[in-house]
Amino acid sequence: MPLCPKWPLGIVIVLSGILSRGIIRPIERLGAATRDLARGTATNVPAKPEMAAVEIQALYSDFAAMAAAIERRSRYLRDFAHAVSHEFKTPLAGIRGAVELLQDHHATMSDAERRRFLGNAAVDAERLALLVTRLLELARADMTPPGSETSDLAPALRRLADAYSVSGFSIELSLPPQLVAVTVPAATIETVIGALIDNSRRAGARRCLIAATPLADGVRIDLTDDGPGIAPTDRERLFEPFFTTRRVEGGTGLGLPIARSLLDASNGTIRLEESATAAHFVIELPRG
Repeated sequence: MPLCPKWPLGIVIVLSGILSRGIIRPIERLGAATRDLARGTATNVPAKPEMAAVEIQALYSDFAAMAAAIERRSRYLRDFAHAVSHEFKTPLAGIRGAVELLQDHHATMSDAERRRFLGNAAVDAERLALLVTRLLELARADMTPPGSETSDLAPALRRLADAYSVSGFSIELSLPPQLVAVTVPAATIETVIGALIDNSRRAGARRCLIAATPLADGVRIDLTDDGPGIAPTDRERLFEPFFTTRRVEGGTGLGLPIARSLLDASNGTIRLEESATAAHFVIELPRG
């Protein structure tokens, strides 16, 4: 019996060890990792402690997911900033060169030479203006809150078919009798699919088929054309900002990145399907 008073102290010591191993130390390590992440000096995400409480393990998993998302976003912003700098340099250099030539040799130039240099500067200025517009659209797409608007899909697709069907280029719709509403703004639907249709037409397609299929949690849209398709070497880079195969024709390479960002903002997706010929895009939209 004289040992009985010592039992509570022993229990306290054991519980302290359990708390330290299962809660306090893991939280301290996670706190240190969080501070490193905030300072931008984080190198490794701490491993999930196997002996910790279930809630602490879940917190570690959430931290790892957050750190991965921040790293992806940071890498995207670094690459994007580099691409913006590169894309702006070319037209700016063209404008600067034209201005310097006009300043230094204006008096000795012929009217045709002056018009040529001014025309080149105007083309470069238009490209800069288009790039700025596309960048603003991309920024707005990234800031759009998800699920902010619900729309009926069928009327939007019919409007697109009417607007883009012209002589030498036709659009066929394949729609089920009933389509659920989707939590995507009608303007987003028309912008995204309109960009795909315009790309098909510019690539030389003469026919485009848009088919909608109901899913358990939304709607799938397949867009296929009869054009020359997309080169295998271009497929991986198709959604990269500023990547374009039509740069000479004034393409900015921002149409598909904007389309993806617009859909991301509404929890939708877009991808290029494997196809031996022509182009085949798949869009999935969440139901309303």
